[in-house]
Amino acid sequence: MIRNVIGSVLALTGATAAVWSPFRAWYDGRHGRDYAIDELFTGITDAKSEVIGSILLPFAFAALVAVLGVVLRSRLLVALAGLVVLGFTIFWMVRVGQAEGSLVISGDGTGLGDGVANAFGGGVLLLLGALVMSGRTRTHRVDRVDHEPRPTHPTLDGPPPVDDVTDGPRQQPQAPTPYGAPTQPYDVPAWDPDRDGPPQQR
Repeated sequence: MIRNVIGSVLALTGATAAVWSPFRAWYDGRHGRDYAIDELFTGITDAKSEVIGSILLPFAFAALVAVLGVVLRSRLLVALAGLVVLGFTIFWMVRVGQAEGSLVISGDGTGLGDGVANAFGGGVLLLLGALVMSGRTRTHRVDRVDHEPRPTHPTLDGPPPVDDVTDGPRQQPQAPTPYGAPTQPYDVPAWDPDRDGPPQQR
């Protein structure tokens, strides 16, 4: 539980830094929102891009995936968001290096700016959040099975139980007779005066 909380905080912080990074300077004072997303595939130019079509788009998508991963406690989604942020940042650096000839880091506002640092930091925090999170806890359901064998012969308690589904209808056990073997009825012939005559007196 604690690991999920810490990992979620790291992931949300990284997602926030990634989304905020295009609004900071990336190179020579130029903000990341000024770089069009298609320039990463066709080449970096000096033309400014609309915000909706800038490099902010993949970062916003990564932030959405990270929030979804935090809600679902999915380490895979959070890690995927971190890889998207780092991947696009590195891809942008390669394209800018090709356009400028080299990448320069300086403290006077030229070269790489703090927007790139925010993007890198956001991607790293997302990956750290995925590593710290414990993910969803899985509970295994174990069905209770009665391993005691069923009796196959009559016992002192009565006949063995009969399953209602497989063995037919359940039969109630009969109570034993109190005097041993059950009594049998005997037929007593009735007296017929026409055949046997008057009864003999003793």
